[in-house]
Amino acid sequence: MESLRQILPSLNALAVFECAGRLESFSAAARELHMTQAAVSYAIAKLEDQLGTALFLREYRRVRLSEAGQRFHADVTIGLSHIQRSAQSLRATASGSHVSLACSTAFAAYWMVPRMERFRADLPDVDLRIHSADRDLDLMGEGIALGIRGGVPQDWPQYDAEALAPEEIYPVCAESYLNRNPLPHTPEELTTHTLIHLDEPFRSATTWAQWFTALGVPSRHLPRGLQINDYVLVLQSVLAGQGVALGWHHLVEGMVEQGTLVPLTDQSLSTGKAFHVIWPKQIPLSRPAALVRDWLVAQRAL
Repeated sequence: MESLRQILPSLNALAVFECAGRLESFSAAARELHMTQAAVSYAIAKLEDQLGTALFLREYRRVRLSEAGQRFHADVTIGLSHIQRSAQSLRATASGSHVSLACSTAFAAYWMVPRMERFRADLPDVDLRIHSADRDLDLMGEGIALGIRGGVPQDWPQYDAEALAPEEIYPVCAESYLNRNPLPHTPEELTTHTLIHLDEPFRSATTWAQWFTALGVPSRHLPRGLQINDYVLVLQSVLAGQGVALGWHHLVEGMVEQGTLVPLTDQSLSTGKAFHVIWPKQIPLSRPAALVRDWLVAQRAL
């Protein structure tokens, strides 16, 4: 089997190819790369010779990618972007310039943001950058130091993990909703209320049906209610008095303490899972990243 070096003796040619394909111009690529146009043209021609196919169509005063060139350019762009992000991450780790934390939008909004004043007081010299997304990011691929995940450590064999909060779930609503509806005293009575459902598209999340079943309440005839695929919007709907939703304790506890959300029953579901801070086993944490990890873990005792 041929090695990559046998197929592509000069990896520098890939950077030239990516630039020329993106700009559709050897001249523009030469200016961006601080090379001569002749050097760019030679690098592309040599790459085409090595691959045995034309990557560009040469036309009057312009070039454009061939069909094969388009396919190859897409793969090269992805590969080089991953290398770039990884290199930037390593350099940032070495310099300690910042710490990146990947988490859900709900965790950022309802767990992290309320604690930011405390974070800045405790770690004033750390530049924390929060990356929120609708799905769990590939920390190593994206060059991110830390992440927040829900589950058990066995779910992430490539990562080390420390628990932040157990997964505990109970129904919540706003006071304005209770002003128009009777207070349910049992889980069974909740089945007659307006339920707001989290239709989570990427992460695993307990549903109303699972919550009722775990408490021994038949869930065959649950009303569909309002379906929302973002937990931040679920809680916004609850705060607007539009219905009842499942509340994850570590996210709603602040609003419950403030009285903006009301727990509806004494019944809660402990799933046995927890929310963790995780970090790649293969990449040593910088000192600032380790400080952030330790700070996050310390919050569970507060």
